Amino acid sequence: MLRSATRVAFNPIGIRLLASQCSFLRFSSDAHSPTPPLPPHQNPSHQQRQESDASAAGEHKEEESSGKTHSERRGRVRSDYQTEQLRVLQAALPHVVKLGWSEGALISGARDVGVSPSIVGTFSRKEAALVEYFMDDCLQRLIDIIDSGVDLSNLILSGRLAKLIQIRLEMQAPYISKWPQALSIQAQPMNIPTSFKQRAMLIDEIWHASGDQSSDIDWYVKRTVLGGIYSTSEVYMVTDHSPEFRDTWSFLDCRIKDAFDLQKSVQEATYLAEAVGAGMGTSLQGFMKRVFQGSS
Repeated sequence: MLRSATRVAFNPIGIRLLASQCSFLRFSSDAHSPTPPLPPHQNPSHQQRQESDASAAGEHKEEESSGKTHSERRGRVRSDYQTEQLRVLQAALPHVVKLGWSEGALISGARDVGVSPSIVGTFSRKEAALVEYFMDDCLQRLIDIIDSGVDLSNLILSGRLAKLIQIRLEMQAPYISKWPQALSIQAQPMNIPTSFKQRAMLIDEIWHASGDQSSDIDWYVKRTVLGGIYSTSEVYMVTDHSPEFRDTWSFLDCRIKDAFDLQKSVQEATYLAEAVGAGMGTSLQGFMKRVFQGSS
């Protein structure tokens, strides 16, 4: 359903991915480049993207081999929706607060726009279709905000990431009482591939907007870590009753700070490897230098 995009598989609820913060990764806290390059995994011999929900990781590799730029891949959100379906999905969202992510909300939306409720039968996964449309719509709104020139210039990388995640999560605030249901729908086996792709596209967009210039293993590790941070903050938000979700934003800031502080801890381990200087120490030192090359 979603346009072709860079994909990395995430758990839809994502709590377990927070453990990925223990991976070796490199963050550059003073990176400010507004237009970072894509990871250098290009294969010109593959020009066609295979449309399949069965494997998010497989589609991710196909995207890399297509040779398309990030800007080209991000320009077709919602393009797969039929016009009448799109009208119904848009009209159904206001009914979610009362009726939840349900067939009833779709039927109410169809009536609002003067379409026969029988159109709901054209959605193969009714409740999932509504949740997935909302995810696509939020991504498009985030892209519009980024393209309109949201001010990130005065923030370090961790601040840019936190601000963009907060902007995105605030879009779920009107539906927060029904969001556990949305997470449950996304976690159903038949919906997991699309959920993976949508979250991967979101995280990739946030990294690009933040000025990420990573490549090779960094590119994957950073997106995995940020995906875990996003998903745990999303779950925390569901249980947050503080004014304007202030506790959620504090939680988010702390998780991102923890991820950046991890770099310092691993750097100390690098110094230890240098002290050992031989055998396992040399191997560990070499690996860490490859991961953190240029991060000092």
